[in-house]
Amino acid sequence: MVNLKDFSWSVILIWLSIACIGLTAIYSATLGPVSEFLPSYIQDNFWRQVTWISLSIVALISTQFISPRTFQPLSYIVYAICLILAVVTVFFGIEVSGGRSWLSIFGLRLQISEFLKLATILAVANYLTHRRNMSVGNLKTALTAVAIILVPVGVILMQNDTGTALILLTLVPVVLFWSGLPYGLSLLIISPAIIGYFSVISPIFGAIAALLLVFAIFILQKQKWITISSAVMALLIIVGTEVALKQVLQPHQRARIEAFVNPSLDPQGAGWNVLQAKTAIGSGGLQGKGFMEGTQTQLRFLPEQWTDFIFCVIGEEFGFIGSSLLLILYGFLFLKLLSMAGDHKHPFAQLVIVSITFIYFSHFVINIGSATSILPIMGVPLPFVSYGGSAFLANSLMLAVCLNLDLYKRSFSIYR
Repeated sequence: MVNLKDFSWSVILIWLSIACIGLTAIYSATLGPVSEFLPSYIQDNFWRQVTWISLSIVALISTQFISPRTFQPLSYIVYAICLILAVVTVFFGIEVSGGRSWLSIFGLRLQISEFLKLATILAVANYLTHRRNMSVGNLKTALTAVAIILVPVGVILMQNDTGTALILLTLVPVVLFWSGLPYGLSLLIISPAIIGYFSVISPIFGAIAALLLVFAIFILQKQKWITISSAVMALLIIVGTEVALKQVLQPHQRARIEAFVNPSLDPQGAGWNVLQAKTAIGSGGLQGKGFMEGTQTQLRFLPEQWTDFIFCVIGEEFGFIGSSLLLILYGFLFLKLLSMAGDHKHPFAQLVIVSITFIYFSHFVINIGSATSILPIMGVPLPFVSYGGSAFLANSLMLAVCLNLDLYKRSFSIYR
């Protein structure tokens, strides 16, 4: 029997508090004075979000009646189904803002890639923990786990959804760490992302990052062939980044990166979003301008202010205090989830909860980093805050799985 006293009610309270902050911001961004500048279907976003939150509450409660033992045997099936649906979306999906990420199922429009995140986490966690004698520190094991992640990443990229693909890629460090791969090899595998990031800013920064990483890999691994391989790969990444920026990326993707590096180069074009976002957050001051009183928000200067830039709405209208409250709530959520993982004895449950926490954290860092110009704009929503039914439901299902695993932790034996 499960004792409801064991249920993590504090996580539910944090979840609902973040969702309420999101609803407040969505209301201001779509139904405030700004509504006169918006089409009717945008004005309906608030009520649609209320509906999706209601569905998510039902889904979260229902998930608690599922035996946690079913997650492992069903993981590959769910992974395959979501992957097939994602492939179908590439060819028959609904195109929105240049991306073909939505699929209409029984009249309900769903973004399949959002649910693919949970499916991928369950599949890779099952692979790494499904038997007692799984070989840790094995390169084949680590690369197979990474491949489970890269397959959906490739499909999502075909949908032209770079942001979601990037979020899935952030699982790679978690998987490498969990698989027991040596630190040197782990650093070698994730170093392309680090070098690529700094190369976007400047080839010189990319070269400096490459030198530091190659040196670190040499110190950690002390094998010449790995060091030489890392140096060659670093050079290819730096050159490849330059080629991609100038010849491969689509104009709107290249414009986002250029705006990140120097938004003042095109303040009326590519740099507009970045400059308006910084202006909105900076103008909020300590207490903010007040609910539905933000000029950047209500005069429609902010782009996508109900989704990608919703943090700017909160910063402008509720100031440093309101923004800090949201950040604190996220901090508590991350700590509670990590505490759940630490308290659990089953390796599958631990890896699932840690991976979900890392997905949330990646969304959090990338969205707020984009809004504050620390990172390029990538079109990544803020979990439980940004408008988006599929995203809210998928994120809530991930939280529901964490709560389920925590609720049944005493009866969930380590191995069957």
